[in-house]
Amino acid sequence: MTRAHQPARRVHPASKGGRPHRFYDPTGEWYGIPTYPYRWAPDGLATMRQLRAAGLRPAGQPVAAQILWRRGDRVAYLYRVDAARPKRTATAAQLVAIDKALAARRVCLTCGESKRYYIPRRWGECLDCVDLAASRVAAADLGHAA
Repeated sequence: MTRAHQPARRVHPASKGGRPHRFYDPTGEWYGIPTYPYRWAPDGLATMRQLRAAGLRPAGQPVAAQILWRRGDRVAYLYRVDAARPKRTATAAQLVAIDKALAARRVCLTCGESKRYYIPRRWGECLDCVDLAASRVAAADLGHAA
């Protein structure tokens, strides 16, 4: 890359000795949206996880900025806290429907028993029925081999 094509030095005001940081782009000139290194985001912006912990949701607002770290392999999107709204809560009817759906996932279609765990979708039956079917196959294979 020739000197004429190199981007200008990006320097965080709080950096030691004026060293540039490659992910510091508060104007969005290089990355398209304001970009900050890990732990350098300004106040008033929060990640989705931070909003959730505060009982908030983005409420359809666009991404305001991003954080890049680990050589740019990791990214976290930031949202404005002042534009966030309180999280919605499920209604009583929705909670009943969720409980029914989760209970149905515990009933084995083969034996009809309700288990303490969710039935694996891979087999579509409880682990006892899977073991029983496997032992029948093994016994049938032994019978054919003789």
